[in-house]
This record gives sequence, structure tokens and C-alpha cells, in this order.
Amino acid sequence: MKTIKIILTLIFLGFLTNSCNDDNDDSNNAMKATYPYTVSMTDAPGPYEAVLIDLKGVEITGNNGQTVALNVIPGIYDLLELSNGTTTLIATDTLESANVEQIRLILGPNNSVVVNNISYPLSTPSAEQSGLKLQVHQTLQSGIIYNVLLDFDANQSIVAQGNGGYKLKPVIRTIETAISGIIKGKISPMGTLAVVSATSDVAYSTNVNDSGDFQLLGLPPGTYTVTVTPASPLLPVTISGVVVTAGQTTDIGTITF
Repeated sequence: MKTIKIILTLIFLGFLTNSCNDDNDDSNNAMKATYPYTVSMTDAPGPYEAVLIDLKGVEITGNNGQTVALNVIPGIYDLLELSNGTTTLIATDTLESANVEQIRLILGPNNSVVVNNISYPLSTPSAEQSGLKLQVHQTLQSGIIYNVLLDFDANQSIVAQGNGGYKLKPVIRTIETAISGIIKGKISPMGTLAVVSATSDVAYSTNVNDSGDFQLLGLPPGTYTVTVTPASPLLPVTISGVVVTAGQTTDIGTITF
């Protein structure tokens, strides 16, 4: 009888141990943090009719060197349709690592620029082979949806070559929208060509669109001097003391020339 009790006791202890292990596994799985992550794209306007980018992939590299391919929305994007505050989502996923060191943008071969109604191919050898590597160095927090905005500067990214062709050497600024602000406004009369700059410790600039609207994205919080420089013979207008707050848009209204 004693032997039977010992056997039953051992069986019960084994069952209890397995149950505790299962509970610990479930608890560990439940406590494992994840980090929703999205990547969007926008553009600073340039003097072209179209800048077409062939997007193939977006990858994230953590501080351990591990690479994660995000769920990308592939296709050919016209950067000039993404100016003055217009953005488009290009990739999304849920990350298991809290550290993001680098975003790699992978382009295909079908990139082009339209100048005077003529389409020219854009050579992008480095982008096709290894991707465009953008340093971000983020430490993510659980429970927050992170959106990184890739701000192409089309004006600086297109390089005219001596043979009459064009080369893509992308100039891209990464913007963490949760920790930056926006300055927007309008100039009148509509159709006036102008460059808008906001200066604090660093200068940021954009062009107005055909409707006279402009937006400067990804500005660190602080106080800025905004200068609107129209085409000659009109004179620049300067506005001082423009305050930018993280996550908010500062509207400076209409500037009339």
C-alpha cells in the first residue's frame, strides 16, 4: 500500500511540475514585447515633371545585425505626387526587437525622371545591389506605433550627367513623426514661385506648390525663423519666433506678395 502511495505521489508531483512549466511558458509568451512599425514616404519638390522610383523592398537592421524584411507595398512611385505634406505608406510589420539601427530601401531598375516631357532612365547601381542604407538608431517602446517618414529631396537626388542622362543619388532624411512637428502656410497670389526655409540650429527648406501651399515636415521642437523667398523681382518675407511642438502643426497663415 505504501508503494502505491509513493507512486501516486510521484505522478502527482510530475504533473504539478509540468503544469508550472507550462504556466511559465505561457507567462513568458504573454510578456514578450512587440513593436508595431511603419515606414512612409514623402518628397521635397524639385524642378521636374515626374521622378519615378521603383520600390522593391524595405528592411530593418537591429543592433545585433539581424535583418527583418518588412511587409512592403511594392510599385513605382512618383515622388512629385508626395510633396507638401502628402505621404504614402510603403511598409509595415511588427518587430520583436526594440532596437532599430538602419532602414534599407531596396530599389529595382525601373527608375526614371521626366524633364520637358521626355522620360530619362535613372541609373541606380548602388541601390540595386545593396539598397539605400539609412541610419536611424531607434530604441522602441512597447505599446507605441512607430512611423518613420522617408523624406526624399528630389532636387538634390537627381544628378545630370555629361552625356545628357541622369543619375539617382538619393538624398533622404528620416523623420520620426512622434517627436517632430510641422510648419505649414500659403503664399498669394497663387502660382508665385518661392522657396520656404525654416532656420533654427539647422535649416530646412521646401518649395511651394502650384496652389501656393507649403509644409515643412520633421522639424525638431523649437523656435524657428521662416523665410519665404519668391522669384525676382519680389522680395523675401521673414517671420521670426515660429514655435514648433512635437506632434503638432504650426500654421503661419497666408503670406501675400
